[in-house]
Amino acid sequence: MTFTICLQILLAAVGSCLRACYVASQINWVKQTAMPSSFRAIMLIFAAIFLHAGPAGAVESVAASQPSPSAVAAYRLGVADKVRVIVFNEQSLTGEFTVNSNGDLSMPLIGDVPVAGKTTGEVIADIEKLYADGYLRDPRISIDILSYRPFFILGEVSKPGEYPFSNGLTVMNAVATAQGFTYRANKGKVFIKHAGQDKEERVDLAADLAVLPGDTIRIGERYF
Repeated sequence: MTFTICLQILLAAVGSCLRACYVASQINWVKQTAMPSSFRAIMLIFAAIFLHAGPAGAVESVAASQPSPSAVAAYRLGVADKVRVIVFNEQSLTGEFTVNSNGDLSMPLIGDVPVAGKTTGEVIADIEKLYADGYLRDPRISIDILSYRPFFILGEVSKPGEYPFSNGLTVMNAVATAQGFTYRANKGKVFIKHAGQDKEERVDLAADLAVLPGDTIRIGERYF
């Protein structure tokens, strides 16, 4: 859990306590003030609604900002990703391989295996099938991703360019890697184009906005 999320939860809890104290004081005031019983009942109902509405909204907002675990599990390989392919009981076929410019892994015996756009599970199934076709009896394969393809950051940062990707990278981390915003930077919005997409998307720049391998990030210019 990031520091930002922890801070949001803490602030929500403090807000809940303050809200509860305030509502309690208002309820005592309503009970002690001379007014018709029907109006007093309406005031108490509104106080109860106010007490319970706020915290739920805050918790929902925090939960919505967390990245989906399924997005990590469904990662699809691309050019410049580096993997370790383990062929069990076949040391000579085991090794580290990089996805080449054609989107292939060049494997011993079976040659180039198309992997770009596929998950590691799909690639494992492909390699096992190829090795089983006259090379190995009942081959068993595992794949680990050693390093991811780089990301690119452009626009209003001090040093735009290509940088290595690391797990847990956010847009703010990427900006820091590029030595920060320029004085003209729009710090409220950012443009992101994911690998394989034709168009960039304009999104709010949040502290926990995630970067994926191969992303192109563009920091726009502010106009005032």
